[in-house]
Amino acid sequence: MSSSHAAPLIGVRVIEVGAFIAAPFATMQLADLGATVVKVENPRGGDQVRAIGPFVAGQSSAFARLNRNKRSIALDLKSEAGVAALLRLAEKADVLVENLRPGAMRRLGLGYEELRLINPRLVYVSASGWGQDGPLADLPGLDIMAQARGGLMSVTGPPDGDPVKVGVPIADLVCGLYCALGAVAALRGRDLTGEGQHVDVSLLESAVSFAVWEAGKYFATGEVGRPLGSAHQSTAPYQAIRTADGWCTVGAVTPKTWTGFCTALGLTHLLGEAGYDDAHDRHGLRHELVPAIEQVTTTRTTAEVVAALDGYGVPCAPISTYDQVFNDEHLAHRNYFWDADHPVMGAVRQLGSAMRFSATPTRRESAGPLLGADTVEVLRECGLSGSEIERLLDDGVAARPPTAPMETSWETS
Repeated sequence: MSSSHAAPLIGVRVIEVGAFIAAPFATMQLADLGATVVKVENPRGGDQVRAIGPFVAGQSSAFARLNRNKRSIALDLKSEAGVAALLRLAEKADVLVENLRPGAMRRLGLGYEELRLINPRLVYVSASGWGQDGPLADLPGLDIMAQARGGLMSVTGPPDGDPVKVGVPIADLVCGLYCALGAVAALRGRDLTGEGQHVDVSLLESAVSFAVWEAGKYFATGEVGRPLGSAHQSTAPYQAIRTADGWCTVGAVTPKTWTGFCTALGLTHLLGEAGYDDAHDRHGLRHELVPAIEQVTTTRTTAEVVAALDGYGVPCAPISTYDQVFNDEHLAHRNYFWDADHPVMGAVRQLGSAMRFSATPTRRESAGPLLGADTVEVLRECGLSGSEIERLLDDGVAARPPTAPMETSWETS
């Protein structure tokens, strides 16, 4: 039996009108959890990620991973017929997730107020750069802008260095996670009230939500956070430490782990040093503490340092490159990576879900669909007749599927 029959959100119907990362990442989470996700794409090219390489057999490698476990319908929403078709789809939907510019869906006649008239139970989730209202709402907003305005770039990178963004599009990704969480929470709210609602999530507020330590300092003392490299904001040693052949990270901030750290590395003389008893005090003396530590660690390999610290229960880890991550023994043991079938690319290696359920496992089925692969089937499930579907296809409002549609049914899932 397919795992999708046991997944937590089985039976939940989701429409995605999205591109790039935030909305697709949100609906990927919902699809992993068992929801039937119909991805609505422009017939002329589809989601822009389809055009971003590298490519395998002519297909975007990133798209095949970001849009797994979904169905694709190619529909021109700038046409009256395309809007009418989406309205038919929305009548049966539980959730709609979109990340167009604020107001764009409303101008198409597909805003929350319009859709709630035909489906009061619909949960409508909007992701945008700056939110649906406010002085910035109409401006374009990408991940790096949210990282910049949201403060992340002001605390990322080495002290006195050039501005640095987080290496992954963290504002986009966490916005997608908040969208998925908001959708699930709103569905729970619907269980209680019988009505859906609009969930507004912005990249900016998603980025600012990470400022836990920075807010704690500023609102308590007025101190403004600044870049500290890999160091913690208030405790030490909690950072990357140089070794003979690379780097490792350590976190010896409790009395027990600090004692174990010093013992493991032969630095027991530091246990009696003035100002080193408390992790917060050690943070203020990092300029002398870290060189003293690295005098020892640079004489040993990363593996030797990690093994020594592991022996005393001190939190530590090597800094892995992604080729090492994707071949990690621990992740392999936990069956984190998996292969999804694709009609052109074959087996597509996937990143696993970070959520592990003891009774309702997440879905592991298909890679991202070909553009319009499910157009005919989805339109038929919405109640359109064969002649109506043919008219949409002939007029270019909908795109003919390039391959047979996937088996998952909008009506029976």
